[in-house]
Amino acid sequence: MNRRHFINSLIGISATTPIGRMPAVAADAKFSWPEEKIDTWNGFTRHIFKVEGCSAWVVEPNHAAPGNPWTWCMEFPDAFTARTGVPRLLEKGFFHVHIQVGNTFGSPRALKHFDAFYREITEKGLAKKGTLIGISRGGLYAYNWAVQNPGKVVCIYGDAPVCDIKSWPGGKGVGKGSPAEWQALIKCYEFKDEAEALAWKGNPVDNLAPLATAKIPLVHVVGDIDDVVPVKENTAIIEQRYKELGGEIKVFHKPNVGHHPHGLDDPQPLVDFIFQKTYPV
Repeated sequence: MNRRHFINSLIGISATTPIGRMPAVAADAKFSWPEEKIDTWNGFTRHIFKVEGCSAWVVEPNHAAPGNPWTWCMEFPDAFTARTGVPRLLEKGFFHVHIQVGNTFGSPRALKHFDAFYREITEKGLAKKGTLIGISRGGLYAYNWAVQNPGKVVCIYGDAPVCDIKSWPGGKGVGKGSPAEWQALIKCYEFKDEAEALAWKGNPVDNLAPLATAKIPLVHVVGDIDDVVPVKENTAIIEQRYKELGGEIKVFHKPNVGHHPHGLDDPQPLVDFIFQKTYPV
């Protein structure tokens, strides 16, 4: 039996059933939230509601995959969406979720809102573990929350992700940095001054052991000439240190590409990676 047929039999799909039309866990499964608004997002039904005063949403697939798996884009959920593979995962039965916490750089205040949102979606029946997507500064959001909640994460997909605040927005290395965003981050994290921010050891590059212990797979997509979030100050360090910790990481390099566009021309490898980690053999 090949791997595809094994996965299909494992989760109750016939060999001839198109993967994008997986049966829902229960025919009468319904998802709704108090005072929600309904619209469409990339052709799928989206539920918009409030969690702790923050606007949040859940995009529902036409046919939920077994266990109600989900992806969570932590920031910039409408950026290069097709190139990240999210619509294809929706077709496969994944939910897609987001909560708006503003430009908060994955700070402690933002993480508390993430905790509340996670409780909300899982109490409604979504899977207890899901895939985090960290685009650009969203890398801070994804990694910082995952480190505090490794048992709630299937895998992390970082796309040109910020993994060290000294690199961006600090601009203390070879990258451009952003002086205005650097000051905003210092304020958001409540650092007393720049020196405290620079000495902070809570960066993703410094904090990988909990993820490796939990055996969380990582996949990154980077542009090799990114001068905003330089690869050598962010993803390259993550890759080296995570491998040294015994962790699994795959990096897709885009030659002669900068910070944009995010994602891949053909995102199928990302879709396959996330699907296989969600339904491992």
